[in-house]
Amino acid sequence: MTTPRAATVLAVATAVIGSLLLSAPPVREPGPPAATVAQPAAPPPPPPVVLTPEEVEARVIPAIVTLVADSGLVETAGTGIVLTPDGVVLTNHHVIDGALDISAVSLGNGAEYVADVLGYDSSRDVAVLRLQGAGDLPVATLAKDTTVGIGDPVTAVGNAEGGGVPVAARGFVTDVGQTITARSSTDGSRNRLNGLIQIDAAVRPGDSGGPLVDATATVVGVNTAGNADSDPTKPAPTQPRSYAVPIDTAMTIVDQVRAGTPSATVHIGDTPLLGISVTDDARGAEVLWVSIGTPADAAGIEIGDVITEFDGTPVRSSDDLSERMIARHPGDEVAVRWFDDSGQQRSTTIVLEKGPPR
Repeated sequence: MTTPRAATVLAVATAVIGSLLLSAPPVREPGPPAATVAQPAAPPPPPPVVLTPEEVEARVIPAIVTLVADSGLVETAGTGIVLTPDGVVLTNHHVIDGALDISAVSLGNGAEYVADVLGYDSSRDVAVLRLQGAGDLPVATLAKDTTVGIGDPVTAVGNAEGGGVPVAARGFVTDVGQTITARSSTDGSRNRLNGLIQIDAAVRPGDSGGPLVDATATVVGVNTAGNADSDPTKPAPTQPRSYAVPIDTAMTIVDQVRAGTPSATVHIGDTPLLGISVTDDARGAEVLWVSIGTPADAAGIEIGDVITEFDGTPVRSSDDLSERMIARHPGDEVAVRWFDDSGQQRSTTIVLEKGPPR
């Protein structure tokens, strides 16, 4: 119980404190600066959990799809990385190059889907697909940036040899920032690729577009090329050498495609068809082949003709024509000017049709 005297002292103390709070702050005499108390540093994040090779594969496999791209003449097997539960998939452009139909089988739920092409960048061998009717698919864990170093253990997982069964190839990073010239196994065309991760795992046909993961089952790259041969009668290379597109490079293109922002190398949506193949000529792009029944065929363009202008822009090389086509879509009307085989200049307006991705 509080005594009367104690209550009086408490009341006086309260009054004095209230007076100090309401009055002007006292003037302090100059003195040594107040000492600064260092705050304890935040504890470092825990190190990533390193998994056994079997655990890595068990985590990765449900988040991939096997792909079959049908061009009407040949079927190409490949692999895709599931990015979203509703079926946005990352793969290589060369897997779906020229495809009229693309089918996918999820290794997460076993379901088969028809795949649509959302966009692609052939110069960096990246394509983005969407699986029709997909939902609740397991998704891959992606590295925020590609920080692999030489000697890091990695695993490439994919649809090796097109068997529809996931196969893992284990190895180590042997170099980074590599440049290669890749040859398509479908049509023999060549493409120069830069900034690749080099590994010593035996990546095989069918693995293309699949994930390259680190020891935590995090995707650090997209398997793109390898020197392993699918013919078992041929001697295996003494040192397997395979390559992957870094995941941050690939995701830059994915984000651009999903945002619907085309560029000089990134095409969005359905691919327009003119119906010719061309090569360089001193005057422009010389026609090597005209497909029957295509817009170019209907316009009277023939083998040996030289395209000099496309939709009002001069064409000085085959690359110029390819870049003009990247920005176009089926249904677009374009004015085309060319020299025929006799040297006479001709021109017409052509309506582009829908064609396979190129």
